[in-house]
Amino acid sequence: MRKSILWFFMPLFCLCACVAEKKGSIVADTLEHGVLQQASENLTKKPITITSFIAERSQGDKHDFYSEGDYWWPDSTNLSGPYVRRDGQTNPDNFVAHRKAMIEFSSVVGNLTSAYLLTKDRKYADAVIAHVRAWFMDKETYMRPALLYAQAIKGVVTGRGIGIIDTVHLMEVAQSLYKLEEEDVLPEDVVEGTKKWFSDYLKWISTHPYGQDEMKAKNNHGTCWVMQAAVFAKYVGDETILSYCRTRYTNDLLPRQMADDGSFPLELARTKPYGYSLFNLDAMATICQTLSTSEDNLWRYETSDGKSIGKGIDFIYPYVVDKNSWPYAHDVMYWEEWPVAHPFLIFGGVNLNNSDWVATWAKLDHFPQVDEVVRNLPVRNPLIWL
Repeated sequence: MRKSILWFFMPLFCLCACVAEKKGSIVADTLEHGVLQQASENLTKKPITITSFIAERSQGDKHDFYSEGDYWWPDSTNLSGPYVRRDGQTNPDNFVAHRKAMIEFSSVVGNLTSAYLLTKDRKYADAVIAHVRAWFMDKETYMRPALLYAQAIKGVVTGRGIGIIDTVHLMEVAQSLYKLEEEDVLPEDVVEGTKKWFSDYLKWISTHPYGQDEMKAKNNHGTCWVMQAAVFAKYVGDETILSYCRTRYTNDLLPRQMADDGSFPLELARTKPYGYSLFNLDAMATICQTLSTSEDNLWRYETSDGKSIGKGIDFIYPYVVDKNSWPYAHDVMYWEEWPVAHPFLIFGGVNLNNSDWVATWAKLDHFPQVDEVVRNLPVRNPLIWL
């Protein structure tokens, strides 16, 4: 078992040659123990899709994903009227059952795929197949590849483009399928069925007004559109979308969202500046991880005025090591729960040869349980990405 995980992490150890052998062992031990333990528990889980949870306020049917805007609350001066916004303050009474089901789906599939890659035991791949059939192929339990009713607001709107951010939790499903197809363990009908679903969804988020609005968003929503589109396009082999996402990152996301010091001003302006900064950096790092090639390495890309993904990590890294040194406002909620094992640390550490980032990542929480943290940490299984 140890040989298996070390083989997967050989690029990490070679690139980060200055990481002591002991630290490399910590990384391997942490993931091997955690992943296999999680996957063992996941083996007995039955597929549960959105059709198991009725969203009474949804304008769609049981196959339509539905969620409600997190920061919208009843108006205390008009309880029967439209909801009002409290930025950064999550309303615990909003409908989130579909999102939780998707997060569970993502976690289960990511854990099981990681375990398969470590052990080559077909039981893990077979368990993944059962879940993806239920979500994407079964006529009774599938989710429709569109998001007309996500991030709805009671009394205001039945759905919004920003709801597309909810499907960041399908990325590790698509990436798992990509890896399992490489391993030649997916039945042909599963490959065809899941690629059709992701192709249909990719077309929807690229052409529907909701998708186009989200595509053009100037903050983390725009970043997350590119991140999702890139991952889904990579699985289905859509070179047009992949090329667009590369251009969008280099010409828009990086130069327009990042300040000269590596910070993200639009995220710092929110009521959760720390959490949103981490989240947006995770998304950009995942874009670089997904889209980089030997001919077009986004990890090494730098704008004419010196902005780069490395500069972004350099900016926030001191505040990951010592959060108390953060010079901006504390997040209005969930300040204590961050940071965790962020993908920008492991992806950046591997690709930019920074052993300190890798060592810090190894020490942080790899399996957070707080809903708000998990919701904003869509990449939780580095084995399927590296």
